[in-house]
Amino acid sequence: MNSLVLNSLRTRTRFAWMLLPALVLLLAGSVSAKDPSLGTQPNIVLIMVDDMGWSDLGCYGSEIETPHIDSLAADGLLFTDFYNNGKCTTTRASLLTGRYPQRGGRGIELLDDRMRTIAERLLQMGYRTGMSGKWHNGKVKPHRPIDRGFEESFGLWDGCCNFFDPSQPDPAFKGGRVRFFGRNDKRIDDFPDDFYSTDAFTDHAIETIRDAVGSGTPFFHYLAYTAPHYPLHAKPSDIAKYRGRYDAGWDVLRKKRYQRQVDLGLIDPAVWPDPGPNPNNQDFKRDDLVDEAWEMSRMEVYAAMLDCVDQNIGRLLQTLDELKVAENTLIVFLSDNGGCAEVPGGAANTTHRPGPKQWYSHVGPNWAYAQNTPFRRYKTYTHEGGIATPCVMRWPAIISPGQKSRTVGHIIDLLPTFVDLAGGTINQPDAGPERLPVDGISLSPVLRDPKSTLPRQNALFWHWAGHRAVRDGKWKAVWENKKQGWELYDLGDDRTETQNLAAKYPDRVNQYANAWLGWAKQTGVRVR
Repeated sequence: MNSLVLNSLRTRTRFAWMLLPALVLLLAGSVSAKDPSLGTQPNIVLIMVDDMGWSDLGCYGSEIETPHIDSLAADGLLFTDFYNNGKCTTTRASLLTGRYPQRGGRGIELLDDRMRTIAERLLQMGYRTGMSGKWHNGKVKPHRPIDRGFEESFGLWDGCCNFFDPSQPDPAFKGGRVRFFGRNDKRIDDFPDDFYSTDAFTDHAIETIRDAVGSGTPFFHYLAYTAPHYPLHAKPSDIAKYRGRYDAGWDVLRKKRYQRQVDLGLIDPAVWPDPGPNPNNQDFKRDDLVDEAWEMSRMEVYAAMLDCVDQNIGRLLQTLDELKVAENTLIVFLSDNGGCAEVPGGAANTTHRPGPKQWYSHVGPNWAYAQNTPFRRYKTYTHEGGIATPCVMRWPAIISPGQKSRTVGHIIDLLPTFVDLAGGTINQPDAGPERLPVDGISLSPVLRDPKSTLPRQNALFWHWAGHRAVRDGKWKAVWENKKQGWELYDLGDDRTETQNLAAKYPDRVNQYANAWLGWAKQTGVRVR
């Protein structure tokens, strides 16, 4: 989006109560930076992409060109055992609140008055707060970003939309539907001819960060890209880079990515064996393709979308350098769930050609199978392919470059981590409605020492659409459906869930099944 259009949309909304005494700034801060001239409160940029598989970044084994994201890993910390909730809405709610989703994720507004968001907490601690991109936690008062601590916000308040013109209805859905796109408390219905959402979100993030740095206060910015979520829309110049790269098909792609992961030292094939195809995957046979050009272009455009995200992250990193704030800025990059096998509008609807804005395409389960290398399943499932996310963090003042961590982390840990680093206290009682405690723990020890053992007292839990899971240290229990019942895996020896040990350890299975039922009751999951 050009600066003229962006400025025409810009109407700052300020919270009167953000002007806290300077004493808050003096007392805050539990981290001592390497450079004593740095402030005690780090700037924080939280970047989330949508529907990206575990192996879709170069630093996680991909052929997609992501040099700027890869540089975050090279200059910082890469996690191998980090988790999301496996679904867009619930991940975003947990990310913002540090809590598991309530009521099993039912309903659009998952943020109630008893939960405080990252932005609300950091705003009270003297931070400037901004949000760009996909919100997906409510589009009306009091559930919009501006109602939940973000001073400045711009983006998509709903799930997904046309990347070139968000005012267009989604043709994959009966009757079409137009998603809500807004700026603070205003809806936007008119977009310029050169609009592309990935670029526009970055434009807004950069301008908001510049404004925050100019105010002399620390900032928190949440940049949530819609890419590479369907519809598959990308700029022709980006698509051209990937023409022909996927002609060998998804089976070969997965094998190549798996080998790169081994070569990178990211995975040990003895512990991370390839579990093979998911039940609904087809072997790649060129003669069986409904439309070869259409099939190849699905992955080509998907790759182009991620390439564009990386280009824009490069712009953001350059801005931080120009503003001389990169040293004391923590950047966190991750995905909201695994690669997506959904096929809205039909599995083989070749009328919708990937790329141009008039069509509404998706990658489908076969390409998603390769995107989630080396794991099983996809988005919405609680096997690793649905809930494991790439996660990289860079903070030059604290994190030594080139680190990897096998520590188990979860999106519910981000809020307590950010509040801890800013000098706050987690679960501290405060005024107003009765507050719910956060479920996560601070990851700050891992930032200093990637081999740290976190003092997590409880297991981690998941639920979506009937799927269930529990992770307790190296053990994971997972439930896909009633027919299969609970499965049990030792992720310390079998990270990719190939050897079901449920029959060998029935008492442990019962322990985790009962623990999950207790958690489900506590969070309001409807158990069927």
